[in-house]
Order: sequence, then C-alpha cells, then structure tokens
Amino acid sequence: MAKSTKFQKGAPRPPGAGRKKGSTNKTTAQIREMARMHAEEAIETLVEMIRDSDTDSARIAAIKELLDRGLGKATAHHELTGADGAALMPVTINMRPLPDPKQAPED
Repeated sequence: MAKSTKFQKGAPRPPGAGRKKGSTNKTTAQIREMARMHAEEAIETLVEMIRDSDTDSARIAAIKELLDRGLGKATAHHELTGADGAALMPVTINMRPLPDPKQAPED
C-alpha cells in the first residue's frame, strides 16, 4: 500500500513543510512582474485622465492614484485632547483581586 502524503488532522506538520517564511508564491511574483512591465503605460494613462477627463470625480480619482503610487498613501494622524483642547489627565488604575464571597468578612 502506498504511503499517504496527506497531513493527519491535529497532527503537527513535518519540519520543513510548506513555503519558507517571507517567500512569495509564483502567482504573486508573476503579477508583480506584469505590473512592472505596464507601470509606465499606466502612469501615462493616469496623466491623460487628469488632463482630458470631463468629470472632476474622474480627475480626482486619477490624481489620487498617481500621488498614492508616487508618494505613498497619506497616513492618518489623531490627536487626543480633553475638553476645550486641554491635555488629558493621566489615570492610574490599581488592579486587585475581588474578595471571595464565600469567605466571611474580617471585622
């Protein structure tokens, strides 16, 4: 009888099984290569859309895509303040176990 190569449910996988950490699969590598091959044309198309589009929404979308690709997406910054912009008060919480309700309180 041939040895089964299927993993048994709940059993640890054999050492060295699977793709190495950080490696990409072949499909991802192929898609990246195709994107690199067409990057210049895609950028030129976005620039054409910016110049020639009849609607503001299409122009804005093209500008956003172009800037996101060229400069990176904008990061969101959040500032936390108290009432009327005042600084927040630091709070310390001391954690202690709750008394056991089965034990009688000490007097």
